[in-house]
Amino acid sequence: MHQATHVLIIEDDPAVANGLQDGLQRDGYQVVWKNTGGEGVQYAREHSPHLIILDIRLPDGSGFDFCRQLRQSGLRQPVLMLTVRRDEMDKVLGLEMGADDYVTKPFSLRELLSRIRALLRRAYGELSMSDAELLYVGDLVIDRSRGQVRRGNHLLNLTPIEFRLLIYLARHNGQVLSRAQILDAVWGYNADVENERIVNVHVRRLREKVEFNPSEPTMILTVPGIGYRLVS
Repeated sequence: MHQATHVLIIEDDPAVANGLQDGLQRDGYQVVWKNTGGEGVQYAREHSPHLIILDIRLPDGSGFDFCRQLRQSGLRQPVLMLTVRRDEMDKVLGLEMGADDYVTKPFSLRELLSRIRALLRRAYGELSMSDAELLYVGDLVIDRSRGQVRRGNHLLNLTPIEFRLLIYLARHNGQVLSRAQILDAVWGYNADVENERIVNVHVRRLREKVEFNPSEPTMILTVPGIGYRLVS
């Protein structure tokens, strides 16, 4: 089904970009390449690709800033960031700016395709699965079929990962969930210490959007030494 899936690559290195473009096209994706962040953001706003691959180092600025611009524009599609560093702060900052995942160069095409498929499946393929289309958490209404969360008449601007995370927590209302369980269900990764930090970052970002006082959460609670529990 992904023959019509539209992927935007924002990468200034022609060798990397051409390799990605060729590999993705061979796998059936429709691919567009932009070599600056400004051109990439403008293209994304005008054409709304299904997924964006964004390099951190670009000639006209930081990929972190361009990721933030994409989210501030209201674009909610998955963003996969590319970095040459293995610095944990780079990864955390990318997630804080709204990225959904990251891959550290050098990487294999097989790994990248696996990450892309997982992101697309979470963002588009499973949002209207079985069970009730409407879930209620406190004063929140989660509309699975539309991919929306509302508080009264106010629409919350959640990213696809945040939306999926909230659904998973809501479907296990009151249950203590380990970070490994959340990681496996929402991201599809095998748990390790580094990957479990991704859960912490996204829970913090989700709290900022759904809690009245994120510093003293009453909905998504931390269970010390284990993980998180949603209560409504």
